[in-house]
Amino acid sequence: MNKVEHIGIAVESLAEAIPLYEKLLNTPCYKTELVENERVNTAFFKTGENKVELLESTDPDGVIAKFIAKKGQGLHHIAFEVDDIVAEMSRLQQAGFTLLQEEPKKGADNKLICFLHPQSTQGVLIELCQEIR
Repeated sequence: MNKVEHIGIAVESLAEAIPLYEKLLNTPCYKTELVENERVNTAFFKTGENKVELLESTDPDGVIAKFIAKKGQGLHHIAFEVDDIVAEMSRLQQAGFTLLQEEPKKGADNKLICFLHPQSTQGVLIELCQEIR
């Protein structure tokens, strides 16, 4: 794993959260994106080398909506950048971690992604992400 790629934060409303994070981080939102296969709208902020991704559900039965209903708004996941997502998935699976999908899938911000089940990472949802070349 190369670095923390971004921190994902679940929010009920991007319309409310974007202005708040623009003030908090003292930087504008540089990108919003609908990720239909994940049923989320995303908004990205960059501060130095770090990125923050806000996640708003587009479906009341979506993963983010269910997360907010259960735990409230807040930290959803930490994403790590990897050079070869397939190799990293294999390595982690062999090391005993549980993957939430067998193959990487397309995510936001031109990335291939895979999540690790929080039960195998002491309660933290971990995302692997690789830039699509």
